[in-house]
Amino acid sequence: MTNMNIRVGQGLDVHAFIPGDHIMLGGVRIPHNHAVAGHSDGDVALHALCDALLGALALGDIGEHFPPGDEAWLDADSLDLLARVRDMLRQRGWRTGNVDLTIACESPRVAPHALEMREAIASVLDIGVEQVSVKATTTEQLGFCGRREGIAAMAVALIQQNGGSA
Repeated sequence: MTNMNIRVGQGLDVHAFIPGDHIMLGGVRIPHNHAVAGHSDGDVALHALCDALLGALALGDIGEHFPPGDEAWLDADSLDLLARVRDMLRQRGWRTGNVDLTIACESPRVAPHALEMREAIASVLDIGVEQVSVKATTTEQLGFCGRREGIAAMAVALIQQNGGSA
């Protein structure tokens, strides 16, 4: 059996809306008529991405590394969590190839903020903006997202072993 030099991981995160005036999404502060319930800043996009990267190396999930009951992570900036996950990959000889995020919500509108999210994610992962996809969908007013009770994000990440070619 040959040593595989690429791996793929997936992630999913969901947060309920609570009263507030903004949400963090893809590392970007977006004005909104709600906030999200969460121990950290509640950035569903970055949490899903962290899980995708961790999953690609079979390192568990974000809750194992940054437990929600641990006060050290209270109000944590999810860009910092993503940087810590990036460092875990680097320490093991891996780098990010590309990432693809889908955000499911009726509001806020994601498209006006997508480029800024892509730039924030690319900067932390040390990859080009063209290697980061951020897109959104509604749920056609179905389910908790459709009822505007919360927001969800899904992520897929490809990682490459340093020195390897895909």
